[in-house]
Amino acid sequence: MKIALLLLSAMFSLSAAAQADRFDKVQIKTTQLTKNIYMLEGEGGNIGVSAGEDGVLLVDDQFGPLTERILAAIKAITDKPVRFVVNTHWHFDHTSGNANFSQAGAVIIAQENLRKRLLTEQRIEFFKKPYGPLPPAARPTITFRDAVTLHFNGDEVTAFHAPRAHTDGDSIVHFPGANVLHMGDIYFAGIYPFIDYGTGGSIRGFIAAVDRALKIADDNTKIIPGHGPLSDKAQLQAYRNMLVKVSAHIRVMVKAKKTLAQVIAAKPTKVYDDAWGKGFLKPDQFAEVVYTSIAREK
Repeated sequence: MKIALLLLSAMFSLSAAAQADRFDKVQIKTTQLTKNIYMLEGEGGNIGVSAGEDGVLLVDDQFGPLTERILAAIKAITDKPVRFVVNTHWHFDHTSGNANFSQAGAVIIAQENLRKRLLTEQRIEFFKKPYGPLPPAARPTITFRDAVTLHFNGDEVTAFHAPRAHTDGDSIVHFPGANVLHMGDIYFAGIYPFIDYGTGGSIRGFIAAVDRALKIADDNTKIIPGHGPLSDKAQLQAYRNMLVKVSAHIRVMVKAKKTLAQVIAAKPTKVYDDAWGKGFLKPDQFAEVVYTSIAREK
């Protein structure tokens, strides 16, 4: 397939040339989770794949320049076409392949706030960078407010809204028959998560969304994170415990009128840094996004 999109900037502050070099080296890794469900890892958000007699459903689609490689990975699984793409949130490392897949016949589905974000230029306030808008072909054509269910490949695939979590348009996708959850960027496995408070995200919503997922999951549930390796319920519970304890610590300081500089100096994440602090968001940055989220609560 001819690539339909120009290279779009990701959440990371890299030059276009540096990003092009990075994409040139990207390989797509495929992990089979169940008979019909797979996880694809490349550059950007992890992709969920349901492949069966009805065709292929994707959860997220990474960057446009990777579409041909993603399609090659799908072809190794099935010769069926991609019929649906469900976006978990608006960030371009999860949605930049939309135009390519929709122009090839796939229907893009997302929570209604996500579509609104893709219609106009957005700004990730923390990184001080503007993004988009995406072209018309990349915008979801089916949207939902609270939840949508697709009867597909013998399963009832449900995407449900997680309000004000990573952004204001997040969805968690549940494959109940396969016992698989795709969390999008509500779950960063093994690293501190990013809260896009400038486009509606909040630490309170983050924790509420994780709690909802934990109620659905059991000890055998396979959990696909937005970033990081495949996980299970125990790992998601540990992530939830970290979020609760760090945010509670910072909340006390916010109520005490501590400044951001004072909060960062207090090292509220210190006991978790060895386990969680080696991702793209460093401990002081995670403390800052949690502080800002709490400070803006109404």
